[in-house]
Amino acid sequence: MTTNTARKTTTVLGAVALALSLAACGAGGGAGGESGQSSSPAASASPSMSESMSGAMSASPSASAGMSEDMPEASSAAMPMPASTGDPFADARTAAAHMPETAETLAAGLVAAADVDGDPASEAATLRATLTAQLQEHVYLAGITVATAYATDLESPETELASAALDENSQELAATIEAASDAETAEAFLALWREHIGYFVDYAAAEKSGDAAGQEQAVADLEGYTREAGAFFEELTGGELPADAVTESLHGHVDTLTAAIDGLAAGDPAAYGDLRAAAHHVGEAAGTITGGVVAATGMEGDPMDDAAALRAQLTYDLQEHVYLAGIAVFTAYTAEGGTDSEAFTAAAGTLDENSQALAEAIGSLAGEDQGAAFLELWREHIGFFVDYAGARAAGDTEAAEQALADLDGYRPQAGEFLEGISGGELPAEEVAAGLGMHVETLAGAIDSMAEALVK
Repeated sequence: MTTNTARKTTTVLGAVALALSLAACGAGGGAGGESGQSSSPAASASPSMSESMSGAMSASPSASAGMSEDMPEASSAAMPMPASTGDPFADARTAAAHMPETAETLAAGLVAAADVDGDPASEAATLRATLTAQLQEHVYLAGITVATAYATDLESPETELASAALDENSQELAATIEAASDAETAEAFLALWREHIGYFVDYAAAEKSGDAAGQEQAVADLEGYTREAGAFFEELTGGELPADAVTESLHGHVDTLTAAIDGLAAGDPAAYGDLRAAAHHVGEAAGTITGGVVAATGMEGDPMDDAAALRAQLTYDLQEHVYLAGIAVFTAYTAEGGTDSEAFTAAAGTLDENSQALAEAIGSLAGEDQGAAFLELWREHIGFFVDYAGARAAGDTEAAEQALADLDGYRPQAGEFLEGISGGELPAEEVAAGLGMHVETLAGAIDSMAEALVK
């Protein structure tokens, strides 16, 4: 990577901390603002939601920062309380990292209950789920980076943290490659991967500044990367993944992500759908790459069996929930008009598409009626996180306590639901305990976000 590229990478990536701290909210724009009420994307711009977001934007720092001390001790040992480090970026990644673990648990229970073919815990299934999570995170981090760079002052204190966090994703991908090869191969992958991120940064900077020559150079650099990466994966898999096929797939990665960047630069609300399309592309690529690695190494399991596919899909949908929620909240804070803006409506609609995808996955195994019941319950819990985020930003201790109580009440409801559709394979108490971690990490990230960002 050139010095110029590295400098721009450090500058642009610095802004992503803001967006990812918002991602931690899990407070999807597709949820309604009234506690206990589920909602559709159309309801996401309702007066109650707008008031909640407006309060978050206008609350004083002192009121927000004082909330951690004001929050009471849990009323019972079982009630989860926010777990915050004070670093919104680190807390956001913790919240997102919890989702693949949840997907693994859910997949195991649903596979056993529905007698799905395959093994969701095989080495091959685990590799596919891991690559699915890591590659999807790469796309959403890139998109949120660009959106934040276009909307905020780049001279933020989060710059160093953001750059390090994005690189952590790259290092985790390299570690996954190393597990299937060796340290030298992983090192080569990491260098290549970091370089291609720099080219996307170059493209984003040139697009925003209207530098046509810079854009052309970035596209040419990305084209060169697709060929190098094709050769890399062909060698890694002993020819199981032909270089030409990998290069063609990476063209899709470049095309979809640059399209999203173009939309973000133009302020086009359709950019959120474009970003989701880019994430979908790498989700499919994760399965293909896994197949090649498994064939080359003789790894145990079938990454394409029904159980592995279910685990990968749940991993994809649950982690995407966190990142799309972050984009929706980020848009509410940065778009002109806030929650009444066209951009926010589009972001909220994209988030609700994710909720519907999750419900479809549940319904495919448990029946259409159960899928609809899940969707209502899922949208409701998003609303509770919205309530908490608004209360924390406004310094409203009483409302924050109520939101936590509502989330605590959601846990046993969700536990009973999943126990029912899994025929007892997912015990209600264990599900509720797992959801406690979900509440703790997301609410903790909201606390860090409010302290760091609400002015």
